[in-house]
Amino acid sequence: MLPDKDGPGVGGGQSFPEGEDPSVSLFRDYLRLRTVHPEPDYDAALRFLDRIAEELELPLKKIEVFPGRVISIMTWEGTNPTLKSILLNSHTDVVPVYQEHWKYDAFSAFKDAEGNIYARGSQDMKCVTIQYIQAVRRLKARGWKPTRTLHLMFVPDEEVGGYKGMETFVKQPEFHKLNIGFALDEGLANPTDAFTVFYGERNPWWITVHCPGSPGHGSRFVENTAAEKLEFERQIKQWCKEAGEDVTYDFAQKHMNQNITSTDESDPWWNAFSASCKEMNMTLKKEIFPAATDSRFIRAVGIPAIGFSPMNRTPILLHDHNEYLNEQVFLKGISVYERIIPALASVAALPNEA
Repeated sequence: MLPDKDGPGVGGGQSFPEGEDPSVSLFRDYLRLRTVHPEPDYDAALRFLDRIAEELELPLKKIEVFPGRVISIMTWEGTNPTLKSILLNSHTDVVPVYQEHWKYDAFSAFKDAEGNIYARGSQDMKCVTIQYIQAVRRLKARGWKPTRTLHLMFVPDEEVGGYKGMETFVKQPEFHKLNIGFALDEGLANPTDAFTVFYGERNPWWITVHCPGSPGHGSRFVENTAAEKLEFERQIKQWCKEAGEDVTYDFAQKHMNQNITSTDESDPWWNAFSASCKEMNMTLKKEIFPAATDSRFIRAVGIPAIGFSPMNRTPILLHDHNEYLNEQVFLKGISVYERIIPALASVAALPNEA
């Protein structure tokens, strides 16, 4: 077994495969937890996080937003806890798997000869969860202390819209007590040398159409036919009217918020993030997220958030068959957060915090 360069306690005393970095072993352990819809094993994730919090010597708070839907928060109090805090957010659930299309068991965390780790959640987003944890572990091991308080938050049900997770939690007093000033959440891989960062995202509409009677021939909605959301809803109304007076629809989710996060160099949060990336010679590509994450709920309550998963030179495989992440890309991501987290936690007091 290799010496533990990440400090004491990593992996909860478990043995590691010969020659494997302990952080990679921890990542693979987490990937093996079947937090997969439609029946995610959230209890397994909670036990895992209990163990991690004990190893890191951080207090862990659990908030049950809905029955069986628990948000876990590890808090590293800053030396100036009156300042706005930094949120490192990740979700614990993963999307379903069609095993017949996978080369390996999607929950075995199989690592091939090239170091590619195949598992559901390897990109979306269990990698980021462990990268946060291991970056914090390294920072603590070297004696660094944050000025601003850090919260590591682990939420359920992001993959099914977030209603029983972040969407509801941001409206509760427990969330506002966290005093968050800036948040990091998930992004996407980038097949080039660049790293993609997301400062906003699309608004999802999840629509349930109620059409009583005998089913007939089904057809799909044609993609990208509506130029504006209002026009699209008018079209839905017209379809239902044409189908019959008793055909109705309602929205399971309808998001209209267009909040975006500043990426201007004069913004102190973006400046801290981007400057730390430049110090590591990272090329950043700024985009609007093509789908939707929990960041939209964070931005909707007025908190700036950046979507970022440090996975360059990696094909985008979230929700895809044979999702994988190379162990070297994963390990580099820990080092990236090891620089970004102190930069954000050291942002000087803002005018509204003076």
